[in-house]
Amino acid sequence: MAQKTPITVAYGDGIGPEIMTATLRVLEAAGAQLDIETIDVGEKVYLAGNSAGISEASWESLLRTKVFLKAPITTPFGGGYKSLNVTARTTLGLFANVRPCVAYDPYVFTRFPKMDVVIIRENEEDLYSGIEHRQTSQVYQSLKLISEPGSEKIIRYAFEYARNNRRKKVTCFVKDNIMKLTDGVFHRIFDKVAEEYPEIQADSMIIDIGAARLADSPEMFDVIVTLNLYGDIISDIAAQISGSVGIGGSSNIGDQGAMFEAIHGSAPTIAGKDIANPSGLILSAIMMLVHINQPKVAGLIQNAWLRTVEEGIHTADIFKEGLSKKLVGTQTFADELIKRLGKYPEQMPVVKFADTVNRINPSEWQLSYSLEKKKLVGVDIFLDWKQGNAEDLAAIITNLVEPSLKLIMISNRGAKVWPNGRPETFCTDHWRCRFETTDKETGMDNSLILKQMQRIQEAGFDFIKTENLYYFDDKPGYSLAQGQ
Repeated sequence: MAQKTPITVAYGDGIGPEIMTATLRVLEAAGAQLDIETIDVGEKVYLAGNSAGISEASWESLLRTKVFLKAPITTPFGGGYKSLNVTARTTLGLFANVRPCVAYDPYVFTRFPKMDVVIIRENEEDLYSGIEHRQTSQVYQSLKLISEPGSEKIIRYAFEYARNNRRKKVTCFVKDNIMKLTDGVFHRIFDKVAEEYPEIQADSMIIDIGAARLADSPEMFDVIVTLNLYGDIISDIAAQISGSVGIGGSSNIGDQGAMFEAIHGSAPTIAGKDIANPSGLILSAIMMLVHINQPKVAGLIQNAWLRTVEEGIHTADIFKEGLSKKLVGTQTFADELIKRLGKYPEQMPVVKFADTVNRINPSEWQLSYSLEKKKLVGVDIFLDWKQGNAEDLAAIITNLVEPSLKLIMISNRGAKVWPNGRPETFCTDHWRCRFETTDKETGMDNSLILKQMQRIQEAGFDFIKTENLYYFDDKPGYSLAQGQ
């Protein structure tokens, strides 16, 4: 008997225990060689006082097995609870989220019978870093962090995935017409990496029109690579228009480990009713089997699943009069799939995974990123101030400017309000004062910033944040204000 592969399993919350039970029954019946360690994560752990939703003992299991099959969990609202999904991805270095979205026409209803799109989403950075602050009584912020190495890694993964899976095109979704630095660097690295894969077509789209075209004409896409937030949104759109979010599986891949999960949530309103579709988790488990080098078992289950769906045996989320033949619950769907192990679909293509998996290994890549000359040329100082308008603030601040600095502009929520502001611009209590050195050729040091902050503090202002302004190879590393 083949050696069993250790994996960590979490049954999750809501419908999680039901669909995990069904999935593990299928894996066992198909002969998957697994040594399963079970851990508790999610709502019970949160409510027991652990804000991360996972115990240290559970982390030890994950670090030992390096393979995590996870049912959906519930994160309680409020109270400072952190998303376990995000925590697991960042802590374990699971930088790539892979979500195949395939139409199973005509057996699962879809308006897009030729759809076969893979969303590859960056998993560790962007707004999902969760760095947020309340800065004033009226204004909150969330920091969007994008790194060059992180961008290159996910983009290179997308092209390697396309090459290994004989895909023809990779499309990059960004919003660099607005976020010229963060999304701009992602787009720039995409163009650079694409040159190394001349056999694969590469193109880019602004996220809003890209999402619209994905929803309207998904057959025009093959592989899409994008940033964390955009990927989260468009992968659910893609899964839904392919037939149902309930049949969407995903893998989260890192240098050392991997996590496999359905893309849907814990659906507590239908928990315990035996009506949830286990397909998303089953298809995720198939991806796991390929990852741990059990491709024959993966193919056995995939083909049995296709045959089951093809015969019209459907759970409520995909059941449709005229297309479906038998409405079943969670466990009965698993029973029907198990009966068909060893059978193949008669109309849809038979799936055969390669005997030897050509796994993408990011640890072998030599990532490159820029090391430009960095020069400090100014500072943005943010103020919580409620005593007047932009002209009132400018009249005070201009008298507090440190010699060798110059007050360039004042903005409110990103919009320039001084000099030459407009009375129509709506303002809150959140102000940014931009100071730049009068000698940009030489630059400045942090001591000048400290002196400027000292002057502002002594004048009774509450400064809530600072951002240093740098040139990199004599090019600004900061954006202008709206209207500047």
